[in-house]
Parts: sequence; structure tokens; C-alpha cells
Amino acid sequence: MEQYKQEFIEFMVESNVLKFGEFTLKSGRKSPFFMNAGAYVTGSQLRRLGEYYARAVYEHYGLDFDVLFGPAYKGIPLSVAAAMAVSELYGKDIRYCSNRKEVKDHGDTGILLGSKLKDGDRVVIIEDVTTSGKSIEETFPIIKAQADVEVKGLIVSLNRMEIGKSGKKCALEEIEELYGFPANAIVTMEEVVEYLYGREYEGKVVIDDTLKAAIDAYYEEYGVK
Repeated sequence: MEQYKQEFIEFMVESNVLKFGEFTLKSGRKSPFFMNAGAYVTGSQLRRLGEYYARAVYEHYGLDFDVLFGPAYKGIPLSVAAAMAVSELYGKDIRYCSNRKEVKDHGDTGILLGSKLKDGDRVVIIEDVTTSGKSIEETFPIIKAQADVEVKGLIVSLNRMEIGKSGKKCALEEIEELYGFPANAIVTMEEVVEYLYGREYEGKVVIDDTLKAAIDAYYEEYGVK
């Protein structure tokens, strides 16, 4: 596993973004883990988060793109932080763009924040986590309605690796199949479990045998076979 992925997993734990216990998800599923990207709240956390996204974007898509698009609301700070990090780490100035939930009819009008999209732009979409793919269902038509752009791909922070709406593939695979662009994550839940199982953080094992059994049981029911 790449060094930046190991560091990102530790970063999620220390930032209290990735939690373990018992959580009821929006889908109604009872999950032994939960990820809340809204818990990144400080300047230093956002700077580091932007760097991890930038490294993952570079690993999967290189620098062959013009715009980072972050869907409202959580994608807005993600796209800003990642755009800054791409500039700092790789020396390329790219633009950030996000959508508004409602069209603005005065001043800076329209549905977009940040850069406007132009014909020929190559776009990478950046999100926190995708469980069902519903957000892309809303975001993709908005992007395509603004200009004749090429979506190079999607990057999320964590691939939960759960079956999506089809009941056969994970959400990221469904997105690839449905929209025709690659979908990747900084880390997968499989990598998280592999790295944290038996590992201590602040004097306590993060994933012990009991929690590992609960995670395995969860994926037996909801994971991609």
C-alpha cells in the first residue's frame, strides 16, 4: 500500500472522521463503521486533506485535466483544498468549480460557483464518499448542461465497497458502467481494515478481533461478492 494511503487512513482516525461502533446509515443499514467528512474543520486538516486528494487525482488521472468539480455542499471545500494542493505539489494551476443548490438570479448569476465551465474543459469530480451513486445522478446532468466538457473521472476519499442500487456491484463500479468514466478512491475499506486491524492508536487497538468479525459480517451481507 502506498505511503500516502497509510497516512490518510491514520489521518481519518485522528481527525475523528472514521468511527467504529454501531451506526444506522441513511439506507437503514446497521454499519460497524461510519465516515463523516464534515468533521474536517481546521485549516491544517483541510490542507492535509487537499494533499491526499491531489495525490490520488495525480495517481489516477495525472495532470491531464483543467477543472476540479466539487458538488454542493461537502464537495465545495474539497475542490478548493485539492486545487490548491495540485498547484503546490505539482506546479499546475487548475480551476475549481462547484454547483449551487439553487440558481442565483442576481449578481454572479447561475448555478455555478468558482470557475465557469467551457467547451473542451476536462473535468475531475471530487466527492467525500459514495454509497449509492445518487449524488452523481444529480451532479452529472448539471455539469453536462453547462458546456461540452469531458469528465475524466471521479475521486472519493473512501470506497465503502458495498453493493449499490443494482444489488450486484459497488457504487463506484455502477458509476463507471452508467456514465462511462472511471471512479476511484483515495483508499478502499478493504485497505482500511487491512491497515488498522491489530494496530494501536493512542494506546488502544483500533480494529480488534471483535470489531473485525462485525465488519466481516457486515460485508458478508452488504459487500460486493
